[in-house]
Amino acid sequence: MLTQAPKGTKDILPSEIHKWHYIEKEIAQICSDYGYKEIRIPVFEHTELFQRGVGDTSDIVQKEMYTFSDKGGRSITLRPEGTAGVARSYIENGMSSLPQPVKLYYNITAYRYENVQKGRYREFHQFGVEAFGSYGPSIDVEIISMVKLLFDRLGINQVRLNINSIGCPACRAEYNKKLKDYLRPNLENMCPTCKTRFEKNPLRIIDCKEQGCKKITAGAPALIDHLCEECKNHFEGLKAGLDNIGIEYSVDKNIVRGLDYYTKTVFEFVSDSIGAQGTVCGGGRYDGLIEECGGKPTPGIGFAIGIERLLMVMENQGIEIPQPKGIDIFIAAIGEKAHKYAEKKVYELRKESLSAEKDLMGKSLKAQMKYADKLQAKYCIVLGDEEIDSGKAVLKNMKTGEEKEISLDTIIDRLKM
Repeated sequence: MLTQAPKGTKDILPSEIHKWHYIEKEIAQICSDYGYKEIRIPVFEHTELFQRGVGDTSDIVQKEMYTFSDKGGRSITLRPEGTAGVARSYIENGMSSLPQPVKLYYNITAYRYENVQKGRYREFHQFGVEAFGSYGPSIDVEIISMVKLLFDRLGINQVRLNINSIGCPACRAEYNKKLKDYLRPNLENMCPTCKTRFEKNPLRIIDCKEQGCKKITAGAPALIDHLCEECKNHFEGLKAGLDNIGIEYSVDKNIVRGLDYYTKTVFEFVSDSIGAQGTVCGGGRYDGLIEECGGKPTPGIGFAIGIERLLMVMENQGIEIPQPKGIDIFIAAIGEKAHKYAEKKVYELRKESLSAEKDLMGKSLKAQMKYADKLQAKYCIVLGDEEIDSGKAVLKNMKTGEEKEISLDTIIDRLKM
C-alpha cells in the first residue's frame, strides 16, 4: 500500500491548491477585520483534555478519536476539533490576564475516525474562531455576523442560518427531568447509544440520526421552551442583535450540536447544495469549558467550518475561484552559452521578486515555447549566441503576440513597468 493514501485522507495537488490559498486569504482578511488573532495549537493533546472538554458522551469521544499510548505510556489523541486545544492554551498561557475578550482563530487539520463520504474525511481541514471573556449576546451576534460576511465575500448564497438556545446547567437540569419522563416509556426501542445517553446526557438523544430514535423524539418537549429567565433574556438579546444588523435567521428547536461543552446559544449555517449533510458551519457558546478544563470561570463562544465542505458548496453553486497568475517571464535558450546566461538571469530576476523560469530538461526550442505556454508566462525571450554577443533580444508578450527588441540589461525594469 506504499502508493495509496490511507482511507479518509486526500492529497491536495498543485492543480487545486490555489483554491485553498484563496479561501485562506479571505479567512485571514475577515479575521483581521474583526480583530481576531491567529493561534497555532499542537496536532495532538493529552486524551483527558478531549474527554473532559468535548465530553465523554459525544460521538467524537465515544467512537471517532485517534487515541494511542506514546513511548512514555501517556494516552495521546490526535485533535478531533480545535476548541478544546485553544481553551487549554488560553489557560496554560495566562490569557485571562489579557484585555478581554480574547479573540482567536485557527486553520488546522483535524482527525476523526468516521464513515468516509464526499466532503467528509478522516483527516480534514477546519477553520475556527474562539472568543473568551464576554457574557452578553453581543459577542454571539459578532461571531455569527463574521460567518455571514465570509460567505458573502466568497459569493456563497443559498445558505440559511438556524439558531437555538440549549440553556445553562441550571435550566438544563430541570429540562432533563421532563425529557427523561417523556423518553422513558420508549427507552427499550431506542438505539444502544441513546440508551447510554439517557442517564448521562439525555439532551444528546435529540441529536440522534437513527430513524427510530428520531420518530420517538419528534414530539419531545423543546429545551428552548423551558429556559430560565437569564437564558431566555440572552436568547432574546441574540435575536434582537441579529435583527438590528439585518441578518435573517430561523429558530430551530432541534439544534443541540454534537459536543457536550455547548451552553445557551447554538447555531448552524445550512446549505441544500451538499446533500443531506447540509451543515456548513456550526458553533455556539461554551461558558463552562474553561472551568471544566481547569481554568477560572470564563465565558466563551466559537464556530468551526470544514474547508472541504466549504469548497464543495462553492463548487456546487458554480462559484469560480480565481486562477493563479502565470510566471512573469520564460527565458528560452539555445546552446550552452545561452543556457549559462539564462541560469544567471533567472536568478537575478528572482532576487527582484519576479517569477522566472528556464529550461531544465534539455528541450528543443519548440518544446521550450510549448512549456512557456503551459506555465502561462506573460513574456518570453529567446537567447542564442547572437543575442548574448549583442546584448539585445526580442521580448514577446505571450498574450498579445507583440514583440519588441530590448537590451538584456533592461529586462528587470521592463517587467516592473
